[in-house]
Amino acid sequence: MNPASNLILVGPMGAGKSCIGRRLAERYGLRLADADREIEQRTGATVATIFECEGEPGFRARERATLAELLAEDGLLLATGGGAVLDPANRALLRERGYVVHLQVSVEAQLERLARDRTRPLLARDDREDVLRTLSAQRAPLYAEVADLRFDTERMTAAEAADKLADQLDTCWRRLAHAQGASA
Repeated sequence: MNPASNLILVGPMGAGKSCIGRRLAERYGLRLADADREIEQRTGATVATIFECEGEPGFRARERATLAELLAEDGLLLATGGGAVLDPANRALLRERGYVVHLQVSVEAQLERLARDRTRPLLARDDREDVLRTLSAQRAPLYAEVADLRFDTERMTAAEAADKLADQLDTCWRRLAHAQGASA
């Protein structure tokens, strides 16, 4: 059991981090922070625009700074971007500042869930399946490295996944006392 005041969701795009995170934040009385949305609010630009203007390195620098600022807080549910685990400093911070859940999903399910999504810069190509397979091969070991718990979202709606995940969290995540204040 990893006692922590923050709950952090990692995993590939389309795993359900934002949707499931919203439901879990409400259930546990945590402030929800979606890392990509936070970056967009702070810059006034979409993730796609940041990628276009600054490239992936520019986006990753913004992501690193945003994660450090957000995870200085307690009582947070953080839905990370799929690539947040690429940076070793981010991985250390995630492990140090929260209970990390790796939401897992197959490439086939990602393709289905993201079929109409045209907002993700890394998928702005014709070979989406190849991109997702490459990202999975690169990132899966990094998700595993930081995860306290792995949870498969494959055949569930966000509501079903949030309920089942909460049942597991109730037995394996011990929130630190100072973070339980209002919701205890």
